[in-house]
Amino acid sequence: MTRYLSQTSLSGPDEGAGLRLLCFPYAGGGASAYRNWQRGLDARGAGVRVVPVHLPGREGRMNEPRFRDMRDLVADLDEQLDSELEHPHVFYGHSMGALIAHALARRRQQRGAPLPLALVLSSYRAPHLPAPSIAEPGASDEELAAELARLGGIPKAILKHPDFLAALMPIARDDLLLCTTSGGTGTEPVRVPMHLFVGVQDQLVSLPQLLAWREHAGHGCEVRTMPGGHFFIRAHEHSFLRELAGVTSRYADEAAHADALPS
Repeated sequence: MTRYLSQTSLSGPDEGAGLRLLCFPYAGGGASAYRNWQRGLDARGAGVRVVPVHLPGREGRMNEPRFRDMRDLVADLDEQLDSELEHPHVFYGHSMGALIAHALARRRQQRGAPLPLALVLSSYRAPHLPAPSIAEPGASDEELAAELARLGGIPKAILKHPDFLAALMPIARDDLLLCTTSGGTGTEPVRVPMHLFVGVQDQLVSLPQLLAWREHAGHGCEVRTMPGGHFFIRAHEHSFLRELAGVTSRYADEAAHADALPS
């Protein structure tokens, strides 16, 4: 089992079958951001197995060094997840996770590896645009945390717990650095459908910046707006899961057909 995935996320009598939704976390976040999604998507007939991706340096991998260069992270993900990605799958990424998901799909396309059936990306600017600035250069941990809380990325109550902030802020800083090191995007669009989401009150990503992803979509691009701001997936999780289920259910039948084909 690759260290990026947990046994729990792949367990069950049909663990080798069906459409898998690999979920990449936002900056400062971890796999636990998606802990409620399996139940929520099952209730909406999404037809997917939710597979959160566990990045190093956080949660259950806290003692491992974090990546600070996107190219190194994506190369490791590609190697470690290669056998898992032989199964039908869709990538989902929110904010930083969108950048990771796209970069991984692009790398796999370049080397002729199996691609996701679709990319579902939310709350990030197209990769050829500058990364958004969360806080001023040289901002203290308290200032950065306050900005993350204002955006909805962390609960405001956490600001009163300095020990927790001392553990969280290095993760957030390394992740924000990671977003500036994608190493370019190449010229060839990824040859899978894209489904893009953005909050109508997002202060980091405008609708035109989201629409710019069309330059990277080789098989069409759908764009939807959601209520809320940058972290609408937290504040409006139920509404978003309903929309996400509508997307993934389109690919579930395709995955079932692929599983039924003789090997």
